[in-house]
Amino acid sequence: MSRYEYDLVVIGSGPGGQRAAIQAGKLGKRVLLVDLNPQVGGVCLHDGTIPSKSFREAILHLTGYRLRERYGKAYRIKHKIVMEDLLAWSEGIVHEIEQTLRSQLLRNNVEIMCGHGMLLNEHSVKILHRNMEETVTAEFIVLATGTRPRHPEGFDFDNEVVLDSNGILYMDHLPQTLTIVGGGVIGSEYGSMFATLGLKVTIVEARDEILGFVDQEMIDALSFYLRQQRATILTKEKVIRCTKSKDGRAITYLESGKRIVSDVLLVSAGRVGNTDNLGLENVGLKADQRGLLKVNEHYQTDVPNIYAVGDIIGHPALASTAMEQGRSAMLHAFNIDEEHGDGIFPFGIFTIPEIAMVGKTEQQLSEEKVPYDTGICRFEELERGRILGATRGMLKIIFERHTRKLLGVHIMGEGAVELIHIGQCVMSSGGKLDDLVHMIFNYPALSQAYKIAALDGMNKVIAVRDLPSDEEILNGAEKG
Repeated sequence: MSRYEYDLVVIGSGPGGQRAAIQAGKLGKRVLLVDLNPQVGGVCLHDGTIPSKSFREAILHLTGYRLRERYGKAYRIKHKIVMEDLLAWSEGIVHEIEQTLRSQLLRNNVEIMCGHGMLLNEHSVKILHRNMEETVTAEFIVLATGTRPRHPEGFDFDNEVVLDSNGILYMDHLPQTLTIVGGGVIGSEYGSMFATLGLKVTIVEARDEILGFVDQEMIDALSFYLRQQRATILTKEKVIRCTKSKDGRAITYLESGKRIVSDVLLVSAGRVGNTDNLGLENVGLKADQRGLLKVNEHYQTDVPNIYAVGDIIGHPALASTAMEQGRSAMLHAFNIDEEHGDGIFPFGIFTIPEIAMVGKTEQQLSEEKVPYDTGICRFEELERGRILGATRGMLKIIFERHTRKLLGVHIMGEGAVELIHIGQCVMSSGGKLDDLVHMIFNYPALSQAYKIAALDGMNKVIAVRDLPSDEEILNGAEKG
C-alpha cells in the first residue's frame, strides 16, 4: 500500500495536464487534477486557442469571406456584424468541449478539485479554495499551469481600450480602428481576423518581419493579403509607451517619433509562465525571468518526482506538443517503455488565410549551406480550389537537391493546418520527393497540391540532370 494518498497530482487542466491525468488514469493510478477554474480545459479552452479559433470561424462565415471569389468583394452573409454575433458562436463550442473533456477525465477515474494548488514539499500539495484549505500527498506531481499575456511597462492596461490577448475576445463592441503591438503568431492572427471584419488595423513589429520564424515566401504572401484588406504593417518600429487620450482612444508612441491613434490597442508582447505563487521555493525550484521551468528530456524538473509540461517549459508552447508531453511524462514516471517520436511536429497559424509548416525554411537551409530546391503549387491551379472559391494560397515542398529527401513543407491557404500532416508523415518516414510524385490523390482535392508541387520539383531535377555535378565544378575550378 502506497504511503501517499494519490499516485499523481496534476496542477492545471490545460492540454498537458489533461493528457497527463488521463494517461495515469488509464494505467490504473489514483489521480487528482487541481485547477483554479471550476471548468476544466485551462487557458487553451477558455481564453486562448479554442475561443480565438471559434471567433475566427464566425468571422469567416458571417463576412462571407469564402464566397467572395464567386459573388464579389462586397458579398456578406451579415452586413452589420456585432461583437455578440462572434461571442455567441464560440460560447456554445467552449461549453460542449468542456463537457467532453470532463467526461473523459471522469471516465478514467480522475478526481477533479477546484482550487489553487501549490507545492509544500516534493510530495505534498496545498489546495486553497475560497476559505477552505486542504493538503494532499502524491508520489508524482505534474505542473501544467500554462502562461498568461505579458504586460510590459509603459502600457496602461484597462481591459477597455488597452487590452491583452485574453481581453480582446471580450470587448463590449467592435471598434473601427485597432493597433496591434507585436507581429508574432497572436498579433498576426488577430490582425488578419479584424482586417477581414473591415476594421482599420495597424500591426507594429520591432523585428524585420512579422512571423519571423516562418518561411519568407509565406510572410510576403500574408503581408500582401493583409494590405489588400487595408491593414498597415510597420516593421523595425519599437513602441516606447501608450497613453489614453481625453476622448478615450489609445495613443501609441513609437521610438521613431511616429504616433498612432486608434479606438483600441491590443498588446501581444509574448507570454509569461504561471509559476508565481506555486510554491517552487519550497522544493528548491526556480523559474527563469519569463516564469518558465527547466526540464530534461523526460519533462522532469530538478526535483525528479516533479514534472512540468506545456507552455510553462517554453518552446514550442503549442497545445499539440503539450498533449504529447503530458502523456510521455507519465509513461516515464510509471516505467512504461515506448519508442520516442522523431521530433518532427507541425506549426499551424490561424491567420486569414491560414499558414502551416513542418521542417526547415529556405532561410534556415541557406544559412546552413544545405543544397536544396523547391516545388510549388498555387491553389489557383487546383480544381478543388476553384470549386471552393479557395484560390488564395500555395504549397511549397523543399527537398535536398541530391537525395531528393523532404526537408520542409510550407502551406498557405484554405485547409493548410490539415494538409500539413501529409508532409509531416512523409518526412517522419524519411520520404523523398519521388514518393509524392508517384502518390495517387483523390480528384478533385486540395491535397493534389502535393502532387503538383512534387512534379514541379521533379521537373527541376530532370532539367539539370546533364549538368556537371557540384564536385566536378569544384574540381575544375581547383585545377584551373
